[in-house]
Amino acid sequence: MRQLIAGNWKMHGLSQDALDLARGIAAGAAGLGCDLLVCPPSVHVAAVARALAGTPVAVGGQDCHAAVQGAHTGDVAAPMLRDIGASAVILGHSERRQNHGETDAQVRDKVLAAVAAGLTPIVCVGETAAERDAGQETTVVGRQLTGSLPAEFKGVVAYEPVWAIGTGKTATDADVAAMHAFIRHELRRLLGASVGGATLILYGGSVRPANAPTLLAVPDVGGALVGGASLKAEDFLGIARAAKAG
Repeated sequence: MRQLIAGNWKMHGLSQDALDLARGIAAGAAGLGCDLLVCPPSVHVAAVARALAGTPVAVGGQDCHAAVQGAHTGDVAAPMLRDIGASAVILGHSERRQNHGETDAQVRDKVLAAVAAGLTPIVCVGETAAERDAGQETTVVGRQLTGSLPAEFKGVVAYEPVWAIGTGKTATDADVAAMHAFIRHELRRLLGASVGGATLILYGGSVRPANAPTLLAVPDVGGALVGGASLKAEDFLGIARAAKAG
């Protein structure tokens, strides 16, 4: 199975910045042994999708509302993202869970909305430093998986230890192997052996070209969800070059 390297641009870049970054990534995307996805801010999704049309780089959103439409000022519906060129959407990112108080149940509803709109959901799970220090990392991640994934889930899961996002800290290979093995076990339990065994599990948390080769070689790591390093085309491509071919 081909690994997926997904870039979360978060709240960065004006329109020209987004286009320049998209074109820089597309220029080096040919012949890579992985799938590529970039997730710009929602205001740039349409322009980036047009710029990347016909290239190997797919485009996604960073969040969507659970409703198809309605009185939800400032929100973006899943069909809107699909309509402007997105094929995937990140859901349940720790920054959404923390800054916006999103619950597992709300994430689950968004997953259902994304799938109904034809988007691939990328559902994020992960523990804080305090939760890991207390030995609760599998309890937390297990609860997030159970609450966030519908029974018929078909999408991608991303493990992002909250303490490693944007901090420069990276989980050890042993930490990643242990958590991804746990997530794989939980996915098989929740979704069945076939779907649970085939679901991609990305790792995210200060992934860089320098550490990508070892992280992407860990068993059950199906790719990476990249934050800061996705804002530079060469860094993002450097991570992609380290991916294992399917």
